[in-house]
Amino acid sequence: MQPKKRNQGRVNVPPALYRYPGNPILRPISSHWWESKAVFNPAAIYENGKVHILYRALGDTDQSIFGYAASSDGLHIDQRLETPAYVPREPFEGINSLPADLKSGPSPYVSGGGSGGGCEDPRLTRIEDKVYLTYVAYDGHSPPRVALSSIGIQDFLQQKWNWNKPVLISPPHIVDKNACILPEKIIGKYVIFHRIFPNILIDYVDNLEFDGKTKWLEGHFKISVNNCSWDSLKVAAGPPPLKTKDGWLFIYHAIDVKDDSRYKIGAMLLDIKEPTRVLARTKKPILEPLEVYENDGLKEGVVYPCGAVIIQDRLFVYYGGADMVTCVATANINEFLAELRCEREPIEISYPVHPKKDVIFTKKEKIMGYCVKCRKQRVMKTPRHFVTKNLRHAIAGVCPKCGIKMIRFG
Repeated sequence: MQPKKRNQGRVNVPPALYRYPGNPILRPISSHWWESKAVFNPAAIYENGKVHILYRALGDTDQSIFGYAASSDGLHIDQRLETPAYVPREPFEGINSLPADLKSGPSPYVSGGGSGGGCEDPRLTRIEDKVYLTYVAYDGHSPPRVALSSIGIQDFLQQKWNWNKPVLISPPHIVDKNACILPEKIIGKYVIFHRIFPNILIDYVDNLEFDGKTKWLEGHFKISVNNCSWDSLKVAAGPPPLKTKDGWLFIYHAIDVKDDSRYKIGAMLLDIKEPTRVLARTKKPILEPLEVYENDGLKEGVVYPCGAVIIQDRLFVYYGGADMVTCVATANINEFLAELRCEREPIEISYPVHPKKDVIFTKKEKIMGYCVKCRKQRVMKTPRHFVTKNLRHAIAGVCPKCGIKMIRFG
């Protein structure tokens, strides 16, 4: 008899990732001054038969720097460079010392032990002949912002680190993190995901020529936290979305209001032509911080994904454990997508952050709301997006059963 596949004979099996038994795949190296304390939050792309990993490293200076490693099978590290692949070069990356009045105490923006600032939490996207790097730039005292650099694909593959001059792409005085770029243009525009607490924001931009002075990410659309769920406190983009036959597979991390010290991983399926439209979203985490290496580190209870690739029929998700080590978890991509499709109801709407007028939903979307008269969750009839006087986003409709007005706040 043939063994049953994971989703045969079972109903609504939730999608899940499975840890590689050899985790962590990268640990700090005490003899390397720049990565002696932590190596975590890895970006990844698959090119020329290898997974190329760019990871955040912390060393003796407590400044975040990026290191490089590679794997031919996605699990075992075949190559790891002894010198950094990307180092801070600009004042907004923390190359200057902290102001004298701030040296006496830690900054409230310190993340993962990086009190010296630097370059944090990278994501990599290849578009045509370039590899784009998005990351968090932190000068050691100001609110962290999103930065962008790039490198030619051949230089990247040959480990000739001729990175273009980095530039800030998010506005000043606002904490903006977790940016990644969709690997394809949509209607001729680049699509950038990022996070301003508590939601994921999405921008469509004509080009990636930011000047660091006048052109900023604005947050045209957003994917909100999911109230009363495991991702109710904040959500943030993980790796750049992966193109599949069912849509863009979007791995993200989130925190629950009821469990606000633990980072968990989830997944969404985005429409292939309209990636602001969420087709499916996991009702439960696909990975939680349960192992020792996900709890014993600079920050307890953290699984933090920054890289993902698909090799043949396997999904590989690369994540940081406890802000200390680099790990990987996998799944059969076909089974994972089939299970994710079962999480399809209700379909979510990623709506404009700054709409010019009320948005009427003309597509056959199922927008759920709570009817106070029926005391049940029901599909809204004639849903309409609007903004309240206090600038809260909401969707209004009517109950199809009793006709009473229903409102769902974003």
